[in-house]
Amino acid sequence: MRAIMLSIAIAASAATLGFAAGPAMASTEACAAAPAKLRSIAATADAEAQRKAERNISLGEALCDARNRAEAAKKFNLAAKALGTELATVMASETTAAVQ
Repeated sequence: MRAIMLSIAIAASAATLGFAAGPAMASTEACAAAPAKLRSIAATADAEAQRKAERNISLGEALCDARNRAEAAKKFNLAAKALGTELATVMASETTAAVQ
């Protein structure tokens, strides 16, 4: 009985650590790719949405530079919402460049 309880406790601890590491990895990726992706979406948005998004993107970049990736991800998410989308959707999409 004790062995089963110990196994459950170990499994719960491992799951908790896995969940805690997930957002950190996503935040690192957000710092690397989100600003460019969000700015490309903002280029086609109306002026007010562009202004709000650019403010949050700039704040997010500053937070990334300060190594506060969790707060940076929040700012990038606010920028995405100002543009009418979600950060997860933005990060999942591929950016394409138009060639003329």
